[in-house]
Amino acid sequence: MSTIAAGVATTGHEKHVSDYIGAKVGMWLFLFTELLLFGGLFLVYSVYRAMYHTDFHTAAKELNVTLGAVNTIILLTSSLTMACSISATQRGNRKLSILLLVMTALFGIAFLVNKYFEWGAKFQHGIYPGSDQLGMRENGEILFYGLYYMMTGLHGLHVIVGVLLFSVVLLFLVKKKIHQENFVLIENSGLYWHLVDIIWIFLFPLFYLIT
Repeated sequence: MSTIAAGVATTGHEKHVSDYIGAKVGMWLFLFTELLLFGGLFLVYSVYRAMYHTDFHTAAKELNVTLGAVNTIILLTSSLTMACSISATQRGNRKLSILLLVMTALFGIAFLVNKYFEWGAKFQHGIYPGSDQLGMRENGEILFYGLYYMMTGLHGLHVIVGVLLFSVVLLFLVKKKIHQENFVLIENSGLYWHLVDIIWIFLFPLFYLIT
């Protein structure tokens, strides 16, 4: 009987390891496709910036560097709280993990709120794709703002997905479905969030600091 029990335990452990590896590989493949997506957009940005160097600099002067810097600090801090939340889960400290995950989600929401006010100010001044005021500007400036709204908007959409994902992970933590022995979901969520932060670290200087 003991031999049978040991065999069952071994099989269960191997299945758990296999599921963990499969989930990690799947997540890394997904992140690779995200890198290809944003990599293509960064390539387009580089080509147009080389073609319209002066216009890009002129358009970038109208962006709010302070808000961009604040959002950068917010996302960098959220990466720290996310990593600490994963670490707390691995150590079996569920309450601390929940607290840190809630903080990460709040940082994400704060980022979106800042982005809302930033975009709102631009819309009030008539600077948005398809507007008459933007249409009267140089081609390079039109392209700059087209890329700005596309790339930061796509990034903002990823932030929204991340916040929603944290809500699911939080529910699983509360129900104790994520714990010290099964933490792949929160770990993969952390990988996704770190990618979101890394993308912003590239977006911030490319749009806000080129002047």
